Amino acid sequence: MSDTPDTIDYGTMMHDAMRGLIARVLRRVARDGLPGEHHFFISFDTNHPGVQVADWLRERYPEDMTIVLQHWYEGLEVREDDFSVTLNFGDHPEPLIIPFDALRTFVDPSVEFGLRFERRDDDDLSEIDADALDGEAEAPFAEIDPDGDDDAKDGKGERREAEIVSLDRFRK
Repeated sequence: MSDTPDTIDYGTMMHDAMRGLIARVLRRVARDGLPGEHHFFISFDTNHPGVQVADWLRERYPEDMTIVLQHWYEGLEVREDDFSVTLNFGDHPEPLIIPFDALRTFVDPSVEFGLRFERRDDDDLSEIDADALDGEAEAPFAEIDPDGDDDAKDGKGERREAEIVSLDRFRK
């Protein structure tokens, strides 16, 4: 579904904004390197148009693949619609090109941050699952506190596990 004069496609707009955030983070890393303990787990659809990976990698990961940007990567370049990076697979450097629309997850475990882009089986995003919004439903967003304040702790003072935010949880 796309924006029409009488509707606003919030789901698509939010996914676009989240992909823009990832692009901004990757641009900073391309320019300055990974700061501190930051590292990324990025999964993507290997069949998405525009994904470029070696044939042997596509055979090994026919549906999706998760890469890690941490210790060894080179040539990270971020463009408007995609990014490219060379990673080492068992002493075999391989270039990859990944469109932002192919992303499924982006996780930075060093700060308990994650985003998930769920596959859409249909284009009708206008209906929201009312059960997901009732008072008994599980909270849709993790309360992640990068400063370590008490807001990110449960009632017993224990740190809660991070949750990957999934906007599609509310779609039928």
